[in-house]
Amino acid sequence: MKEIFNQLAGLLTHLGEKPIGVVTLAGYEIRFDWLTLVMSWAVMAILIVGALFLRRALRQPIEDKPNRTQAALDALMGALQTQLGGSFGSERLAAMMFPFVSTLFLYVLFSNWISVIPYMTSPTQDLNVTLGLAILVFVISQVLALRFKGVRRYLKGYVDPLPVMLPINIIGELAKPLSHAFRLFGNVLAGTILVTVIMAKFAPIIVPPVLNIIFGLFFGGIQAFVFAILAVAYINVAVQE
Repeated sequence: MKEIFNQLAGLLTHLGEKPIGVVTLAGYEIRFDWLTLVMSWAVMAILIVGALFLRRALRQPIEDKPNRTQAALDALMGALQTQLGGSFGSERLAAMMFPFVSTLFLYVLFSNWISVIPYMTSPTQDLNVTLGLAILVFVISQVLALRFKGVRRYLKGYVDPLPVMLPINIIGELAKPLSHAFRLFGNVLAGTILVTVIMAKFAPIIVPPVLNIIFGLFFGGIQAFVFAILAVAYINVAVQE
């Protein structure tokens, strides 16, 4: 048993290390975390295969009684529509952005949940992934602001209430994707570190799997919902009058 604890303690030595791949292109080295890429594509594959399966299961005459798959999907879509779609400032904006926000929620949710599977790691514990998602939300919110307000009113918003506020308003806008990304990244990474430390120091057999399930499923679901709700909030603020 002592030897097992010593081996598990070695996990702390390698905590935070990443398997970095290197590709040389035109004389320049491109470095990337290949494990994060693999896990990201695995999550996308799960969502695509799940969508195709549900689409096939829904092929039935419209006058027939809904099957279990359709009933479950209707319940899921109703919940997402209530929690996410209902948070938009207008029905027009909700109709436009609900597919994007719900897809964003599902991607983050399954990215958090995949860490429950042994030997799998969550893509969202990589800052590059969360920052990429946050920048995507930021760009979409700015494009929508231009579309809803027009160029003149959009630019005027940066100098309200006084022109001297321009630098502060710009910094405030740029801080949104940073806080959006670091919130998700920090919470997911903290859960991984906590489970690893407990596994290495205290209870390597029973407690870590339970904690992994708690952080992976329960807290992972909460963090995915918070990330999606913040995306809705940032879009609402960008397009509001």
